[in-house]
Amino acid sequence: MKVEAIGLHAARRIALAAQGFGQKRPDRPTSGHLRRTLDRLQLHQIDSVNVLTRAHYLPAFSRLGGYDRGVLDQIAWGPKRQRKLFEYWAHEASLLPFEIHPLLRWRMAEADRGEAGWTWMRHCATEGRAEAMAMLARIRSDGPMSAADFETHKGQSGWWEWSDTKRTLEWLFWAGHITTATRRRGFERVYDLPERVLPADVLALPTPADDAAHRALIERAAMAHGIATEKELRDYFRQSPAQARPAIAALAEDGILIPVAVEGRRHAWLHRDARRPRRIDARALLVPFDPLIWERDRTERLFGFRYRIEIYVPAQKRQYGYYVLPFLLGDRLVARVDLKADRTASTLLVRSIHVESDAPDHTHDALYVELRAMADWLGLAEVRVG
Repeated sequence: MKVEAIGLHAARRIALAAQGFGQKRPDRPTSGHLRRTLDRLQLHQIDSVNVLTRAHYLPAFSRLGGYDRGVLDQIAWGPKRQRKLFEYWAHEASLLPFEIHPLLRWRMAEADRGEAGWTWMRHCATEGRAEAMAMLARIRSDGPMSAADFETHKGQSGWWEWSDTKRTLEWLFWAGHITTATRRRGFERVYDLPERVLPADVLALPTPADDAAHRALIERAAMAHGIATEKELRDYFRQSPAQARPAIAALAEDGILIPVAVEGRRHAWLHRDARRPRRIDARALLVPFDPLIWERDRTERLFGFRYRIEIYVPAQKRQYGYYVLPFLLGDRLVARVDLKADRTASTLLVRSIHVESDAPDHTHDALYVELRAMADWLGLAEVRVG
């Protein structure tokens, strides 16, 4: 079979269109716009860093402009009848539409059997299972609880050094025994039983066979990418090669995935419904965890833009800054900006701007427009550079 050759610029435009860029932003983004964006991207990655605003809010802003963040809070953590999203480990910790819940139950089952995750997770599923089940029973009898509600402080607190209690709760979460009921001040996760959080019709959705679930996830990843390599397709929902390759082969056999060669060098897959625009007119600041750029090799290959997050790099060794957002203009990444929201001073602090050598002349003007739009969305009165 002849493999279609696709130029790099065309591949870039296909990827941007699949991710929702190039369309005119709505004058007044509604909950419907937000839902459609979530459905297109499949997930919003969650991260605890709040130097600007939490990561899960930003992908929708990048595509829609100034939407109401309260609507996302409502469909993620509001009353059961208003919810449309659930939390689970997909790419990383993520907010996902309910339709994906059955497609990830294989991962919950693996965790429950002690066949997935870190060593401590396997311990919780086996030797530590009785203790975990006791914690589950406590939640069942007493209602929603956070790690702090249990905490005996046997270990170190914090994001990276979890206590034994937090680890056990996280295993229960991975294994599907509990889910996120809400997020408290400081973004602390509060756990509860799935049947008390998620609508009954979501939990009643049939669980597909593992191979069918993997195929469905790969197809969703392909729709979100537009064009992607095998590695990129399986990375979207963190599937293994053994899980992803038969799914890709089946989708190719059905004509849903079309083999292509980008610039005659790299084998890739094109979703049959992917748009192929001749032009992309976009303007957006991208959070480090945006699905357009989270796979750094893909970002460099498509955009010629080498990007690394430097949060965990010592300050004196950082090249660009602490919380740096790439700036998309047209169909190119043309600059990167280190940002911080100073809420006390009601100011969006622009700590540094680094413009690519081949950026167009109007880059600074376009960037300021986007910075002003971001400040307005965050309720900040001023934009201050330097």
